[in-house]
Formats: sequence, structure tokens, C-alpha cells
Amino acid sequence: MEYLPGILGVAVVMFVSTNVDDIFVLLGFFSDTKFRARQIVIGQYFGITVLFAISLFASLISLVIPAAYIGLLGVAPIFIGLKKLWECWKGADADDDPEDHEKASAGHGNIAAVALVTMANGGDNISIYTPIFATRTMGEIAIIAFVFALMTAIWIGSARYLVNHHTIGEPIRRYGNRVVPFVLVALGLLILHEAGTIELLHR
Repeated sequence: MEYLPGILGVAVVMFVSTNVDDIFVLLGFFSDTKFRARQIVIGQYFGITVLFAISLFASLISLVIPAAYIGLLGVAPIFIGLKKLWECWKGADADDDPEDHEKASAGHGNIAAVALVTMANGGDNISIYTPIFATRTMGEIAIIAFVFALMTAIWIGSARYLVNHHTIGEPIRRYGNRVVPFVLVALGLLILHEAGTIELLHR
């Protein structure tokens, strides 16, 4: 096995380089009162786990999934963003109804939303993780998985800290719920463009 600090460094670089934009998505979710912290944590971990598992599977069978097909996941954040825009357009009254908040918090839809956005934003994750996993031992991959779990917790904790910060938290909470739909739609369009999915659909 590669010298431990070396593999730890590789794991940290892999995670940070492919998940920087997730911080902004997490800020949006934490600023939305319809989402409970538990739902965001479960959704984020589920999405990261699926991306990790797909990359590992792809490396084991030497399969590289065409980026254009992975890019189809970009439809998910676009749909979720448009849904949020529709809810904002309907008016703030529905958002202020405590019963609506409770209903939204009680279901699994929020967890699925977080997981889908995480996976949709992970096309670059799979393309980077797959060749790296293909050249690593199972012991090294296990260490990378542990680092990813730790880094995901740090990402989630950082986003929640910023939203609840006494100075910068208030404007994030005030405007985050209004901004995040546009961020999600833009993110989805970017995924479709960078993955070459738009060109695939035009064929």
C-alpha cells in the first residue's frame, strides 16, 4: 500500500477538486426552511455514496460511462429548480404555512432532491474517480472511502455553519431560498453543456 500520508493526500485532492461547487448547493438547501438538516445529511451522503459505488464498479470492469449519458442527470437539478421557481411564483403565503413545512419535512422527497442534485453534479466525479480506482488496491480504496465520508461531513458542517453564522447567516437565509432555484437551473444547464449531452440529444 502506498505510504499513508500520500494516499490521504490523494483522497483529499480528489474530493475537494470534484466537490467545491457542492458547498454552494448545500448553502441553498440549508437556507430553505422546507429542508431539515437530517434530510440534507442523508441525501448528500446517499448521493456521494452512489457516485463512489458507480466509479468503483466502472473501474472493476474497466467500463467508462460516456460523459454525454452521465450528463442526462443534469435534468434533475433543472426540474427541481423550476419546481422551486413555481413555488416562489405562487406566493410567499404557502411558504409561511407551518402545516406545509411539516408536510414537506415528513416525506422522503427532500432527501431524494438532495441526492439527485448531488449525483447530477457528479459527472466529473465519476470520470476522475474511475481511472484512479482502477490503479489502486482495495485497501487504498477503503482509505479513500473513509476520507470521503469525513470530507462530506466537513462540507455539510461548513455549509450549516455559514447559514447559521450571526453575521453572514442572516442574508444567506433571507436570499438563499430565492437564489437557489436559479443556481440549480444554471447548474443543470452547465452539466448538460459540459458533458456534451445537448449535442447528443440533437443527433
